[in-house]
Amino acid sequence: MDLVFSRLDDSVARFTIHGATPAFANALRRSMIGEVPTLAIEDIRIYDNTSVLFDEILAHRLGMIPIKTDLSQYSPRADCSCGGVGCPGCTVTFTLSAEGPKMVTSGDLISMDPKATPVLDNIPIIKLWEGQKVVLEATAEVNYGKEHAKWEPTLACGYKEFPVITISENCDGCGKCVSECPRDVLEIADGKVSIRVVNGESKEKDCSMCRLCETACMDSEIGDESAIKIDADSTRFIFVVESDGSLPVKEIIERALLHIKSVSTDLIDALQEGL
Repeated sequence: MDLVFSRLDDSVARFTIHGATPAFANALRRSMIGEVPTLAIEDIRIYDNTSVLFDEILAHRLGMIPIKTDLSQYSPRADCSCGGVGCPGCTVTFTLSAEGPKMVTSGDLISMDPKATPVLDNIPIIKLWEGQKVVLEATAEVNYGKEHAKWEPTLACGYKEFPVITISENCDGCGKCVSECPRDVLEIADGKVSIRVVNGESKEKDCSMCRLCETACMDSEIGDESAIKIDADSTRFIFVVESDGSLPVKEIIERALLHIKSVSTDLIDALQEGL
């Protein structure tokens, strides 16, 4: 199995996996979404709230704010040495005290750990008018996206099978398929339709497999079969992963792969014990 990155930075990764199966691709996707732990606000004690929002709505908004997470310092509460009681190794406390008129944002949350802060300071929480006030204390804990979406480390995480474009000798170079392609994957070269190459890289992987080119080819009355065929390679997959900022996207991928390895090892051990 080979993995090739076309983009990798702290927030976004785009890569292709060769020699995999649909089952593995989906397992990797699900692991990145639900099996990589992050910090998120779970418990809130509200001392004063005279805003227009109910306490429950305010708590929900706070819970959905992504928090920078150092997994070398924090561990899931269920696995912590404190036994789930809550300690600096699995939880972090935030305080918020604001009085209107002002827009309360994530930057108004004061963390007891300077390294565990909201990813962005300008996330709106609530607008306070003159005389309105919010005073609260919140506890964030480490947990998994499979428990609640607020612990998911990804904003976007998906894949598609690698598109395969085949152009037969019947192509007469009419160009109708080229004009119909929404992603400029095709071009006319030497009187024939071909796949565009930009900066030495084929645009084939950008194909959305909408098959508008096939329809356009048949509308040109070329014959009983389209001269261009769009198919998919079920052993190659294109992934796009975007982090919410709580973890670098590289760490999300690595931890998801380690989770798959761990689960596979446990399954092998269980099978061997059963023999």
